[in-house]
Amino acid sequence: MAVLQVGDISIQRIVEHEIPFYYPLDFFDEATAEAVEPYREWLEPKALCPETGRMIMPVQSYLVRTRHHCILIDTCVGCNKTYSEPPEWHQRENQVWLSNLEAAGVHPAEIDYVFCTHLHSDHRGWNTQLVDGRWVPTFPNAQYIFARDEYRAMESENSLIFIENVQPILEAKQAVLVDLDYALDDEIWLEPTVGHTVGHVAVNLKSGSNRAAMCGDLIHTPLQLAEPDWSPTFEYDRTISTRTRRAFLDEHCESDTIVLTAHFPSPSIGHIVPRGSGYDFRYVPSG
Repeated sequence: MAVLQVGDISIQRIVEHEIPFYYPLDFFDEATAEAVEPYREWLEPKALCPETGRMIMPVQSYLVRTRHHCILIDTCVGCNKTYSEPPEWHQRENQVWLSNLEAAGVHPAEIDYVFCTHLHSDHRGWNTQLVDGRWVPTFPNAQYIFARDEYRAMESENSLIFIENVQPILEAKQAVLVDLDYALDDEIWLEPTVGHTVGHVAVNLKSGSNRAAMCGDLIHTPLQLAEPDWSPTFEYDRTISTRTRRAFLDEHCESDTIVLTAHFPSPSIGHIVPRGSGYDFRYVPSG
């Protein structure tokens, strides 16, 4: 697994899976066949599967090692979860993500902090694992950083996702509820990027003059670089989501900030650059 250096900070992708998954129309009301057609040549075959027409979207975490801490950003789908949507994630038994973490040289007990950009099922599933019929924290020595607004919204829903992935962290006294602009130190801090969810955050990394930002689900697919006003149908607030995404893209376009995406195809990491009236993504070589 390639290691990206951002000053003194090292970053590795820990991938759970990367497959053609959703059709654009499943995601965006605007994504008719006619609307997507002009972008097919640009998106295929990396971001859009030419055979199926589905968007290729990895589910992955970022392992971040600073001079002081070993950190995970997001924790993917996990195993043995009982919620049924999407059905592919119900009762999964594939532990490839955990194997990939250990292949990167890190045991779960070595993780100091877990940052969740938000609390959807594909971003916090490995928060917990099933042991002797009980959900327990996967990372026994970690503090889990949850945005307070995000946690409260999920707590009020009390869904299976909350019960299996978040509540056990509270019960183990490993949860830390924070403001949307929380800073761990001068190298790691949160930035409010509300819209996809009520408490969605980006995670900023800085070492010297070097910058990176993990954008979470602020941007799901390169298609939204061409059409930044397209917000998924399942957003908490599509108007706010669009405004937040445009602000992020404008801020980081043609900057030195390396953007770590949640669901862009491999290598998933790169720079925002202009393309016509929209944007493009210049991927950082994975080797």
